[in-house]
Amino acid sequence: MSNQKVRVRFAPSPTGPLHMGGVRTALFNYLFAKRNGGDFLLRIEDTDQTRYVPGAEDYIMKSLEWCGIVVDEGIREGGDCGPYRQSERKALYRKYADELIASGNAYYAFDTAEELDAKRAAFEAKKETFTYNSQTRGEMNNSISLSAEEVEGKIAAGEQYVVRFKMPDNHEVKEEDMIRGWVSFNTDQLDDKVLFKSDGMPTYHLANVVDDHLMGISHVIRGEEWLPSMPLHVLLYQSLGWGETMPRFAHLPLILKPVGKGKLSKRDGDKMGFPVFPLEWTDPKSGELSSGYREDGYFAEAFVNMLAFLGWNPGTEQELFSMDELIESFSLDRVGKSGSKFDPDKTKWYNHQYLMTKDDAELAVLLLDILKEKGIESTPEKAAIVCGMLKERVDFVSEIYEQGAFFFQAPESYDAKAVKKRWKEGVPEIMSEILEFLKGVDNWEAAPLKEVFSPFVTEKGWGFGVVMNAFRLSLVGAAAGPDLFDICAFLGKEEVLLRIENAINNIKR
Repeated sequence: MSNQKVRVRFAPSPTGPLHMGGVRTALFNYLFAKRNGGDFLLRIEDTDQTRYVPGAEDYIMKSLEWCGIVVDEGIREGGDCGPYRQSERKALYRKYADELIASGNAYYAFDTAEELDAKRAAFEAKKETFTYNSQTRGEMNNSISLSAEEVEGKIAAGEQYVVRFKMPDNHEVKEEDMIRGWVSFNTDQLDDKVLFKSDGMPTYHLANVVDDHLMGISHVIRGEEWLPSMPLHVLLYQSLGWGETMPRFAHLPLILKPVGKGKLSKRDGDKMGFPVFPLEWTDPKSGELSSGYREDGYFAEAFVNMLAFLGWNPGTEQELFSMDELIESFSLDRVGKSGSKFDPDKTKWYNHQYLMTKDDAELAVLLLDILKEKGIESTPEKAAIVCGMLKERVDFVSEIYEQGAFFFQAPESYDAKAVKKRWKEGVPEIMSEILEFLKGVDNWEAAPLKEVFSPFVTEKGWGFGVVMNAFRLSLVGAAAGPDLFDICAFLGKEEVLLRIENAINNIKR
């Protein structure tokens, strides 16, 4: 194994949008591959055609692209081990199912759905659970209980069948997991899983093992929910004569819900108001729209940085990592065994950190898109100035607009609480005098304006708090915002005078 090139794969099923847990699996595979100079493959596992959802395959690829996870081999990229869509590999699998039958490691089963239901019901009546295994297979309708002639006759007659793996009796399957250490399973606790169906389609288990072998996969890094499948996969490798080249396994910890116990689900996101998908998704059947991190205003780098820390830690105090830094620092021995709680507030914190590092001009492009949607005209230069003034106060670019709309449009209304508190008796008269004073000011830059304004207020004997709060309310429509003189400089003399006049005429206590 030591000389084998590192080759990993992310193998999702196109059954709907890609959950953030799936993105994390892809990310950890990608980081491991790049850290070790290896290849990252994307394989679409669409053997279960009944669960196929139109658009899901494209969604998976767009999600990885947005995150900056670069695929080396896949449907779009091509490669020497294609096709990379399992349904296009259909012809491959029968050969291996036949090999397993010939070696006595698998058998034909002709049980109908009704027969299986009846068997389950009989066991339930005895308060037992039916398992198709070494204890029960002899009583079932299969090539173990039937003669060779009966089996041939059934197949020749076109009867539906499945191929089941024949679990060995009372056998300990031991395998080292790169995250959990040595794990052991007794085959008496496992069932004879279906590997292949008479329609020519393999199940996940057979297709997965065959494809990983043929694609030269060196490490299988996947979610904890696949740990119970590990003994079957190990036995399949051994039964097919591939034990020596079997990949190493690593099962990632679950992503847990922020509150309470259990795995993070879409329901948790809906309830608590955060996305669980990287991109927005519209269900093709119901038309239901699910939010995505991208559309909610998260930067891809922040999303990836947050995901990396769900289950992994660098062993240092550093929390902000670029993709290159993650690749440099990543190792599976720093991935924990226990589940990792998702924290929506920490995710916003990450976005804030990345937003603050962005160039004002870069943020301005995003702000201009929002302004355009609102029907507001502005320039890249002006938008950049506003981003520079507000970015430390917000987590998202959309909040720059929410908190700074007054930069682009005069207030049409005034915050009632602020009016009650700030627009006291005598204030309109004070603002009228300020209006007259400002008409005579020529240098309208922030610092010189402040320089002449402060002595004027002092000379008049007005309280600075009273004046500045009323002034801000006139320009902003609320009691918040950045430095007042920066606002004045941005708006320009004419607009400031107009807004003060409007406030004097329109604010009613």
